[in-house]
Order: sequence, then C-alpha cells, then structure tokens
Amino acid sequence: MGDVIRTVKVKLDVPDERYEELHQTKDQFLHCANTTAAWAWRYPDDYCVTSKQTAETALYGQLRDATELTANLVQKGIRRAIEATKSGVVRLKKGENTSQPYFDAWSVVYDKRAATFHRDHVSLSTVNGRLECDYVLPDDAEGTPIGKYLLNDDYEFRTSTLQYDRSTESFYLHARMRRTEDTDQEQSGACSETEHRTVLGVDLNVDGSLAVTSTGAFIENADEMNHRRREFEKTRGSMQQTGTRSAHLSIQSMDDREHRWMKDELHRASNQILDEARDHDCTHIAFENLTGIRERMPAAKRFHAWAFRRLFEYAEYKAETVGIEVAHVSPAYTSQRCSSCGFTHETNRRSKHQFVCQQCEYELNADYNASKNIARKLLKKLHSGQTSSSGGAPCQCALTSGTLNLNGEFHASVDSTAEGESTDKPTTEVVGN
Repeated sequence: MGDVIRTVKVKLDVPDERYEELHQTKDQFLHCANTTAAWAWRYPDDYCVTSKQTAETALYGQLRDATELTANLVQKGIRRAIEATKSGVVRLKKGENTSQPYFDAWSVVYDKRAATFHRDHVSLSTVNGRLECDYVLPDDAEGTPIGKYLLNDDYEFRTSTLQYDRSTESFYLHARMRRTEDTDQEQSGACSETEHRTVLGVDLNVDGSLAVTSTGAFIENADEMNHRRREFEKTRGSMQQTGTRSAHLSIQSMDDREHRWMKDELHRASNQILDEARDHDCTHIAFENLTGIRERMPAAKRFHAWAFRRLFEYAEYKAETVGIEVAHVSPAYTSQRCSSCGFTHETNRRSKHQFVCQQCEYELNADYNASKNIARKLLKKLHSGQTSSSGGAPCQCALTSGTLNLNGEFHASVDSTAEGESTDKPTTEVVGN
C-alpha cells in the first residue's frame, strides 16, 4: 500500500468571543515547546536530548501542571521541540552554526485525539474545553484543493496545524489529508500521486528581495531591512558617544527592539515561502547551503549570515508541521547556469539582477533564474535517490513552466507540458520552471 498526502488550507468560522481561548491555547502550546527546547538543548551539558520518550518522561508532568492543555497537546508541544532539536544536532555535526530552537510563530498542532475532524467543521481542544468551528467553504469548491481533498471521502484527516493570520484576524486550519492506494495499481504504468514530488527553489539575497522562489515570488525587501539596520546602527553610534548610563540602557532597549523587529520580518518571510509551497502543492523546499556564505557573497556581513540561517530554521520547522521537507543544495554555479538550456558561464549574469544566456538568449531576473537552478539541484538528488528512499513505476515527469520579466511579473505557459521530461524515477517537478 502507498500513501498520498495532501495539505489543505481552510478558513475557520470562529465566534469572536472564543478568539481568546485559541490565543491562550497557542501561548500554552508554545510554552511547552520552548520549555522542552531549553531543557533538551542544555541538559545534560555535554549533549542534546533527542529522544521524545526521554523528554516526555522528564517534562510531561511539569508541563501538564503548568498549563490547562489536554495531555495530547502537551505531548505535541514536547515532540515539536524534540524534532527541532534533532535538526539542530544534525547541523552541528555538519559544522554549521545553529542555536537552541525557539518557537514564537502562531501555530498549534492537532491530531485525532486533540481534534475531531468532519467534512464541514472541526472540534478543537482548547484551554476552555472543546470549540466547534465551521469551515468557510467557497461557493464552488470543485477543482480546488478543498474540493479534491478536504471534501473527498477518499481522503482521511491526519495531524493538522491551526494558524492565525494577524493581517485578517482569521484562523486557518492546515488540514493534512491522506489517501491509501494499492501498490498493484501504482505499478500498473500510470503515474500516481504517491510518486509525485514537487520542488520549490529559494534563492537568498543580500539586497533587492531577501528571497526569490522558483514560482516567481519576490519575498520581503532586503534593501529596506538593510536601511532599517543602518538607522539602528547610526542611532546606537550616537548614543555610545554620549557614554552615560541612560544612553547605555537606551542602547540595550534598542537592541531588543531591533531583534524583535528582525525576527518578525524573518517570520513573515518564512510564512510567505511556506504559503508558496502550499499553494503549489510542493513536497520539498530547496535552499542553497549557507556554509561559507560570507566568502561567496562579499557583501554579506555577519548579520546577513545570521538572518539567512534563521530564515532557513523558521521555514524548516514550520514546513515540518505540514509535511513538507526542507533541504540544502550546493550553490555552485546556480547564478551562472541558464535555467532554460543549461549553458553555464559567468558572463550570463550581466548585472546584479539581470540574467541573459549567451547561448540561447533566455532573459529573466537573475535571482529568479538562480532559484530555478536551486530547485533543479534538489530534483536531481530526488531522482538519484540521495534524499529519498521511495521508488516508483516508470512515468512522465511534467515540469510546470512560466516566465518572469525584469519587472518581476510571472506568466504561466499555456502548454505546461512543453518542457516535459521522461524519467524512470518518481514524478518530480520544479515549480515555476
């Protein structure tokens, strides 16, 4: 048997008077996760704890007494922290800089014990008992992810994540749906959804856009972030010259304010990346490996290296909650390779943000071109089995296509199969190729 996993985002109709219960539930859930992360990262002193059972044995009673959460939500908070700690340990073993996981993004993980899922509503466990919320369904759901997966009896609900959108003051359930397929059917020659893997590439930048995805999304304004940081530094410099105790305290307060602002910006960027991945039904997100980034990017300061690593960490643990894998790939030649014909030469990149292939004359935004190459590198790993042990029957690999002009406008191709490739590996797509 094989499993088809899909994640569907659906808005919840939450009564105004019950909003605070969900916010308190989130606060206590994150308290469980952060308490566990602090304990697992620092105790004992010579290594990090990565065993969920060990963490639950040590912390469950304490956290259950300290919160109003049900047993299952406490366990979910502990397990989220341990998963993040495991990822941190892996990076440490690779010689990468990382830090203790910290959770402040609005999210709560629910499974079938903490929530009862229905086709038109959900019953959620909160700090004040159960809360039933109807789904806000579109008038015509047919053909949408909600119609194909959420309302489809062939799919069953699995672990799902509740999130809150501050801009609209709305709650959304990211429902993870599963369908089990017969292996004999998968091997009949048809390309099943079980084999389908879709890659979103992400290129990180010191200036211009902080991140550009292979779907043509330009995320956050790195220039604006750099400007804000220079303003902070300028003000700090003036205060340091004063040398008074009052100035010293003001500098500390400013540092805290700057750090909170940066974390908020990076969380917003990671949420946008995750939205792109979910909107395009991606199973993987590819980032360039950040090792040696200051040597590769002369303009990258210690701040940029920190910001890029933190953005990756935020995207990684958020993606884990919705079943999306995040991976690093080598950045070698991603800025010089033509994502259309493959011709690689340093003269292809005419300027900081302009790419023109000297062989096929393919012209597009340089950062967008790099993001597609980053996605293709992970695609090759998936095809060769370096990052996945799953196999699959022979099938066509249809790559989605589109173009991005120098103004940042993405246009999808009329014929999405124009760039189709045949492969004897599971179907894998580079989104936005």
